[in-house]
Amino acid sequence: MLVDVQLSSATNEWPALRDAVLKAEADGTNTVWVFDHFDGTLLGGDRPAMECFTLLGALAAATTTIGVGPLVANVANRYPAVLAASAATVQRISNGRLRMGLGAGAAPDSPWSHEHRERGIPLLTTTAERHAAVVHQIEALRALPSATTTPIPILVGVNSTALAMLAGIHADGVNVRLSSPKAAEHIAAAREAAGTRAFELTGWANATDSTAQEKAHELNLDRLIISRLGPLG
Repeated sequence: MLVDVQLSSATNEWPALRDAVLKAEADGTNTVWVFDHFDGTLLGGDRPAMECFTLLGALAAATTTIGVGPLVANVANRYPAVLAASAATVQRISNGRLRMGLGAGAAPDSPWSHEHRERGIPLLTTTAERHAAVVHQIEALRALPSATTTPIPILVGVNSTALAMLAGIHADGVNVRLSSPKAAEHIAAAREAAGTRAFELTGWANATDSTAQEKAHELNLDRLIISRLGPLG
């Protein structure tokens, strides 16, 4: 099982993030992941979060071997063509090291939607519409010209069985929150929907939650992503 790290720009500035990813690369970590948020307080931080793809481009330019990716890019935050272009740019800067995490985003009445309301970013009303937006975004990424970028592995972050099934059908992998009581159900749904094709099973857990991290072994995941929300030292 691969073990990755997720870093937070809501509690750290660029020098600390750069040093952390260089250390992770030296330690042989497969991929470093970053958040796609505007409001750092949603992540327990004390500052605005850095723009996701700008940060990924900088991390890609500072490194040579480690994978980089968003966990997860919210499809509500950018037009599909803009998000695809952002991903293609990071893929070119990194020479093919981008791993693309996608998420359906929050409902308009969710606490997580506050950062969108503040910025006048509209959110789709129904779960079905948000899930369809994920599929549309996957299609936009798949349609990138081969001359522009090598194929980008796509995984979908899920918190429902319905989205897990869509991930199994359309994406290259699935990511679950390992502290969720339904993590095993979501993994099983994605695995079944993927059938016999190559498909990556991944989960994330807070760095302080050893119980959730152990669940990655119980579920026989391919990848565990350890999320470091606090200041890096």
